[in-house]
Amino acid sequence: MTGVSAVILAAGMGKRMKSAIPKVAHSVLGQPMLWHVARTVASAGIPEMVFVLGHGRDLLAGTVARFGGRVAVQELQLGTGDAARAGLSSVSSRAREVVVLCGDAPLLRPATLRALIAARRKAKAAAAVLTGILPDPSGYGRVVRNADGAVARIVEERDADASVRRIPEVNSGAYAFDRAFLARTLPRLTDVNAQRELYLTDLVVQALEEGRIVVPVVAGDPDEVRGINSRRELAEATGILLRAKIGALLDAGVTVVDPARTYIEADVSVGPDTVIEPGAALLGATRIGRGARIRFGCVVENSRVEDGAQLLPYSVMTNARVRKGAVVGPFARLRPEADIGEGAHIGNFVEVKKSRIGKGSKANHLAYIGDSQVGRKVNIGAGTITCNYDGIAKHKTVIGDGVFVGSDTQFIAPVVVGKGALIGAGATITKNVPPYALALSRAEQKNLPDWVARKKPELLAKAGLKVPGRSGGGKTK
Repeated sequence: MTGVSAVILAAGMGKRMKSAIPKVAHSVLGQPMLWHVARTVASAGIPEMVFVLGHGRDLLAGTVARFGGRVAVQELQLGTGDAARAGLSSVSSRAREVVVLCGDAPLLRPATLRALIAARRKAKAAAAVLTGILPDPSGYGRVVRNADGAVARIVEERDADASVRRIPEVNSGAYAFDRAFLARTLPRLTDVNAQRELYLTDLVVQALEEGRIVVPVVAGDPDEVRGINSRRELAEATGILLRAKIGALLDAGVTVVDPARTYIEADVSVGPDTVIEPGAALLGATRIGRGARIRFGCVVENSRVEDGAQLLPYSVMTNARVRKGAVVGPFARLRPEADIGEGAHIGNFVEVKKSRIGKGSKANHLAYIGDSQVGRKVNIGAGTITCNYDGIAKHKTVIGDGVFVGSDTQFIAPVVVGKGALIGAGATITKNVPPYALALSRAEQKNLPDWVARKKPELLAKAGLKVPGRSGGGKTK
């Protein structure tokens, strides 16, 4: 959509949020609410964005950078008109139309934004304003129409009398302006109102004085005009977007067994024929492939689960990868840079961190694998630990293809185990192990005959056993 720029007003403090961070930085379905507005702008095909920021703007730098926007600073919050003036100063000269949006409206959809621009163009109007019909319009500015249906004025609730407050049509705060009109009229705004602010809505009067019109565009879904001003409204908006997200996945061939008990954030993608069971939470930029299964209670954050892989109940992944056909869990934890190879098994109470597990390898229970490279078809026994940290630095363990690691083994990194080696149970490996070697480090076992009967007969008595060679149960001398 050429010749259009968007100015997103996001400098307000949001006092009703009762928060030290700016309102638009609060998360809605895993992303700042400002991110949702910017995504709508980008999806509508608008190539340029200017973010008007103020309090806490450093917290929003990631969103600005992600969408390639520019920043205009509104140091003092003197109203929407002042914010629009700050934003317009950063709009490129190529823009002939300017869309002005509120940064706290994450439910607005791209199609609605395109319709707003199209309506202004069709009517050759000074501006178009997005409105909504609400059963309870309290808290919003009201839209007063002329007899011909055009906008006569927009009245903020604090400035409205009883008759205006009964109007159910409200202002969303989203506008499409003719650039020349906006630049000409913004300097004329005054703060003669209850809040002593410069209202962007007063441009309706400026348009009428010039003999031009402002056309209203009613949102098809009233939720689109919702602004967020409180934690309660934040939760409601999150719920609306969550239901929409899960609905889109269902339509795309994903099975979500119980949508009411499943949490999937905005930037997550899931392939068809994947099954997501109740209690699962998919967070951040997680990518799930085709035909995978995410079972009860799993939490997956910024991770990749490839086709046909399974996460068994109550497994947790963060910045990790599970390749095709691998099985993880139950009760497994994959920490950052864990990479589980194709067809590998990571079982219950196994933790993997910054390690590559080779194709077909298994660590089925009670193990810690950190800073390691594990080859193909390796068996890691219960109780195995890679001792990767010496109190100052982390060190690497390398285990070759086909190695069998017995239970209760400790690898004191840095150490390399050659392919095909066998590590005896209970070993503490401090030196490299050659390929195909047997490595043992346990102490020689000694049995002391009748030691318990002679030294600890009370243990036998407690168990109801007789001391060998005696008919009574008394102590030996």
